[in-house]
Amino acid sequence: MRISDSNFRNQRLHEQKAKIEGDDRSPAQRDRDRLLYSSALRRLAEVTQVVAADSGYVFHNRLTHSLQVAQVGRRLAEKLVKHLPEITGDVEFEGLDPDVVEAACLAHDLGHPPFGHIAEEALDKLAAEYGGFEGNAQSFRILSRLAFRSANYRGLDLTRATLAAVLKYPWFRGANPDKLEKFGAYESERRDFEFARELYPNSQAQTMEAALMDWADDITYSIHDLEDFYRAGRMPLHLLGNRDPSERQYFFTDLFERRQAQNARQTQRRRDLEEAFTDMMISTFPPIRAYSGSEAQRIGLRNFTGTLIGRYINGVDLVEKNGRLRAQVKPQYEDEVFMFKQLTWTYVIEAPSLATQQWGLKQKIKKLFCVYTEAAASPKEWKLFPVYYQERLKRAAGDGNELIRVCVDLIASMTENQVHKVFGRLTGSSSGASLEDPLQ
Repeated sequence: MRISDSNFRNQRLHEQKAKIEGDDRSPAQRDRDRLLYSSALRRLAEVTQVVAADSGYVFHNRLTHSLQVAQVGRRLAEKLVKHLPEITGDVEFEGLDPDVVEAACLAHDLGHPPFGHIAEEALDKLAAEYGGFEGNAQSFRILSRLAFRSANYRGLDLTRATLAAVLKYPWFRGANPDKLEKFGAYESERRDFEFARELYPNSQAQTMEAALMDWADDITYSIHDLEDFYRAGRMPLHLLGNRDPSERQYFFTDLFERRQAQNARQTQRRRDLEEAFTDMMISTFPPIRAYSGSEAQRIGLRNFTGTLIGRYINGVDLVEKNGRLRAQVKPQYEDEVFMFKQLTWTYVIEAPSLATQQWGLKQKIKKLFCVYTEAAASPKEWKLFPVYYQERLKRAAGDGNELIRVCVDLIASMTENQVHKVFGRLTGSSSGASLEDPLQ
């Protein structure tokens, strides 16, 4: 087995000095710790996963989600390392470090703006002429430019391996015709992107560690949202797991007909996906009624979700593909997780009850963008910005693109409580304490 040189994987773009005396951590462990103590990660405690925590039930937020993705990702990597096959010859293997996978999992959602995909879509349209907005690219921007660690450079200066593992979509906007709206980095971070991708050059494929991060994210997102919304009465798992197919048919109709354009490939495989979902629900979900919180239901639900997570962790193998050792998920398990993810879209994200709330949140994002971009064009109005962003505006003076990007970075970096407070002040609907600055 040929493993990429560890020194190459562990290189940082800025720091070249040796490890601090007495620090026995590996480079990947240092990456993980830098992320764990970053303010960008702490911010995720007040960023929506799907539904805000103040909706009457304590749902997962982006921080709890990220911590759980990190746990699942680490277990995936540890399992594969433990059972790493003895392959010799010219099979390439860029390395597999559980600490790198865990670090990438902690970092994968840092760029999600307040209110999640609602704000992501709004910011992308508002900033379309200036490079747009994408949560994954914003995460990479935080790691390589916006986060603070040293006066000598921007960003957290993570190792090449960790930066590469964060790149779920390792290409720039428009570079992949199959996923035109998804990309992993903005042009402004090209140097850091190319540094990371030297680990896997001339390819748009994920590194093995990025693939494990991606699969851990899918597992966690689908299973924990399923648990949340069943307990909150928004997702009728007891009916979906019933031998009476009527509720499943409603779900399938919504998925394959109402949203056919977005899921053309899945629509072509409708029968296989329906069978995979039906078999899993009938054979695994406990035959119980709508959630009421009884002890039996709590135990049954926890056993159900635990069984699924264990199933999908154990459903990854190492295989040789095109002369390279890759992690491969069993196709049946990919189908099951895909269908579980779609449950959240059918019963929560696209539910009519959320339509008015989502519309209102978009208006707040649009208003903040308008106010800040107008203020950015007039130095007299820079006092509307926090001090750090005023400093960035001064450095960007004369560069219209960078001025807009400063505004986008500011809005994307807010928590949801901060959006509500700042919106109230800027529109005059809420004054707040005169000396309080929620963005400090």
